[in-house]
Amino acid sequence: MAGWSLLPLSRSAWFCAAAAALGTAVAAVWRWRRARPRRRPVRVGTVSGLFLYPLKSCRGVAVTRAEVTPLGLRSGDMRDRCWTVIHEDGRMLSAKQEPRLVLVSVTCEEGYLTLNAPEMKALRIPVKQPQTHSVWNCRRFGIHAQGRDCGDEAAQWITSFLNSEPYRLVHYEPNMTTRKPRDFLPPFQPADQVAYAEAAPILLISEASLEDLNSRLEKKVAITNFRPNILVTGCGPYEEDIWSEILMGNVELKGRMSCPRCVFTTIDPDTGIMARKEPLETLKSYRKCDPSEQHAFKASPPFGWMYGIVKIGMVQVGDPVYKMI
Repeated sequence: MAGWSLLPLSRSAWFCAAAAALGTAVAAVWRWRRARPRRRPVRVGTVSGLFLYPLKSCRGVAVTRAEVTPLGLRSGDMRDRCWTVIHEDGRMLSAKQEPRLVLVSVTCEEGYLTLNAPEMKALRIPVKQPQTHSVWNCRRFGIHAQGRDCGDEAAQWITSFLNSEPYRLVHYEPNMTTRKPRDFLPPFQPADQVAYAEAAPILLISEASLEDLNSRLEKKVAITNFRPNILVTGCGPYEEDIWSEILMGNVELKGRMSCPRCVFTTIDPDTGIMARKEPLETLKSYRKCDPSEQHAFKASPPFGWMYGIVKIGMVQVGDPVYKMI
């Protein structure tokens, strides 16, 4: 009989030991959660403007509500920087090379994209191009994204307006190859992607930062010189520089780095004339990048903040903006 009693006693001891270990683990987790700083959202401002730039380097479109996708803002068929003009060798064109691009305005209705420009007849092309049209490898900073050719009529229209060399118009379609900003800007993450934007899917600037810059300029500039996707009011100048993680609507964004500014900011959005000096020279006089980012900025002053997408969703003008602390 004594031999038979060993088995239940061993099981009892095992269960007691397991329960003790589990209790120790639970206590350790509880102590870790108590010791860990609890993050919470703190309101820092309000969304005061939303902007898409369907055609890279062309005039922006203000909207009151937009979907935040992995590639940036979207409103119906209009997606941020999902059309671009390219050279015949596939290099993407920027207004830094052709400043008059900023005079091209874009609308999108009933499945058609319409381009307008001074002294040009409106161009109307379907958003969905025939699958028989060729697919280009479009490159910027040595990084490629794909795009479907929008046809000869569109190419002739943009070439005629710019009047310098032959160009093509292309459109990024879902599931085409995207560009990974991490390939040339280390602060970005492997999941970050864009179609034809310079680097980030989202660029945010505060109204207070623009007002501070304008207080230093003889001739004030508009927010259109800086082409943000999201404009925020209700905060102090350059506070966006320290918003490492923000919430708005049901969207979550993660700060990657400040935005290096170039001669694009000196193009008058109403005339298409590049001044090459202001507001860039004034920005250089007081806006300096973090020393750790010097390799990316060189002589370019920072203005605005670039974000990666953590959680997609909807955002609208009037939404509170929260930072996580």
